[in-house]
Amino acid sequence: MANPLDTDAGTELFQHYETEYQLVQADLVQKLDQIAELSGEPRKAALSAAERALEETGELLDQMQMEKQNVPSAQRAAINRRLRDYKTDVDGYRRKLRTLADDRSALFGGRYSDNPASSSGDAHFEQRQQLLAGTDRLDRSTQRLKSSQALANETEAIGANTLAQLQQQRETIEHTTRVLYESEGYVDRSVKSLKGIARRMATNRVITISIITVLVLLIIAVIFSKFR
Repeated sequence: MANPLDTDAGTELFQHYETEYQLVQADLVQKLDQIAELSGEPRKAALSAAERALEETGELLDQMQMEKQNVPSAQRAAINRRLRDYKTDVDGYRRKLRTLADDRSALFGGRYSDNPASSSGDAHFEQRQQLLAGTDRLDRSTQRLKSSQALANETEAIGANTLAQLQQQRETIEHTTRVLYESEGYVDRSVKSLKGIARRMATNRVITISIITVLVLLIIAVIFSKFR
């Protein structure tokens, strides 16, 4: 039996196919176990149902095989091992189903006969079962397509929401950049104003010192003149 689903590997779509495969696989195993206990018409119906389930497992394996190309390379080796295990399982189910289908005595019960005339009703039944199987496969394929479409729509919505968030973040960053530029302009003007104030203070200081110097000289001159 293949390993259980590894939720850390593969894309979301691959995991979706793998989960669906495992559900169909479990149903197929149950059907194969039931066939051995049946005979006649119930056995025919069970064989047809098992055949449809087997075909569905093959289709899901093909889907996983295609989706594998989208899996990161680091995880692809584990995916390949699981796919090989699944294929081995399916081959075993196919051989078991063929063995059960070849048991004609159990299939036809007391009505089994080598007379070709007695097989006309069986041929009609087989055609009807094949038609039902084809319809059932079409329904399942339609459901899988709808499921894949819903998943794609959900992924698209998530992508659109992410783009909207990125656009909003970009606008926020641009606004912050403009504010920074404006703040830088304010800082430059403030620095220029401070430099102007500092120059005026230096000029006023020089003027004050000059006035004080002149006053001191005048006082000295007055004092000197009085003592002459």
